[in-house]
Amino acid sequence: MTEHKTNGTLDRVRDYLKQIVYGGNDGIVTTFAIVAGFAGAQAEGLVQIGGLAVVVFGLANLFADAVSMGLGEFLSARSQHQMYRRRRSERLEMIQRDQSGATARLADHFGKRGLPPSEAQQAAEAMSKHAPMMADMLLSQENAGAAPESENPALNGLVTFAAFVVFGLLPILPYLFRTADEASFRLSLSLTLLALALLGVLRGWATRESYGRAVTETLGVGSICAAVAFFVGWLVGG
Repeated sequence: MTEHKTNGTLDRVRDYLKQIVYGGNDGIVTTFAIVAGFAGAQAEGLVQIGGLAVVVFGLANLFADAVSMGLGEFLSARSQHQMYRRRRSERLEMIQRDQSGATARLADHFGKRGLPPSEAQQAAEAMSKHAPMMADMLLSQENAGAAPESENPALNGLVTFAAFVVFGLLPILPYLFRTADEASFRLSLSLTLLALALLGVLRGWATRESYGRAVTETLGVGSICAAVAFFVGWLVGG
């Protein structure tokens, strides 16, 4: 029973890994970019921004961008599903109009995937007896995306929003409890690196790829964005 629940949880994480990584990484970068930009400007002593301003700008951008990302993911998934349905309808019409041609087309796809010609033809002919299944298989072989029933656009958007907020909140946490000083920035940097590392560990756990590679990639991307934000803040402040 415990193993079944664990596998179920793992499968759910894998189902929404794209949204978690996408939303989480962008949330971290969005808020730390603000912190790093302000810190870069302050480093020259020309712009003095208090911790309250960091929190206000950080939270405003965090939730505004989280809503934008969540809605963007929702609309993107909806558009993909509508496109899939339109293509599926076209394939069904093609099957009804020219079943032999559609069967030959599917057999050709199977052949390109490595099936011997005779087996590819047999598999395609068996599929041709079930037009809806045949249409889905044609679209699958043509890389037209997943069937709409396999995804929930609203849930995709909600997971993206939640990941963006949860991970994006970490870089500005020190400024909620401390004054804006050098120690606050170091704490923010540490939490940012920790959040990126956790995101990499989550990705490695879900995909079973090398933890070292997953963590290195997420840390690398986040660090580049943070360095750019700090440099721009320093440049503007100077």
